Amino acid sequence: MPWWSWVVIWVVLVLGLLGMLAFFAWWLFRKVMAAGREASALIEKADILRQRSDDMRYTEFHSAVFADADLLRAQREQAVADRQVARQARRDSRVRRGKILVRADPFRYSYLNRRT
Repeated sequence: MPWWSWVVIWVVLVLGLLGMLAFFAWWLFRKVMAAGREASALIEKADILRQRSDDMRYTEFHSAVFADADLLRAQREQAVADRQVARQARRDSRVRRGKILVRADPFRYSYLNRRT
């Protein structure tokens, strides 16, 4: 084999290696850029969650043992009254919905209208 064939083989191998390295460098660059975009999105979401968690902090616990009995009684009566109002509102909406269903005209809808 002549000496120039070895030069051609090595040149092809080196060019192939450089091409492969360029391809993997481009592939890695794209992956790093995508990871950077995802990391910035994650940081933004974490910031939003941190702000919302600051808004949702619990109030400090105060034992009812040391509270005023009249105040506790008033709070309890208010809570019971609020539940009764909510229960009555649900009951009224169910009655209203039931009246609508009972008084509905079945022939109003075209798929039930069979008076032909």
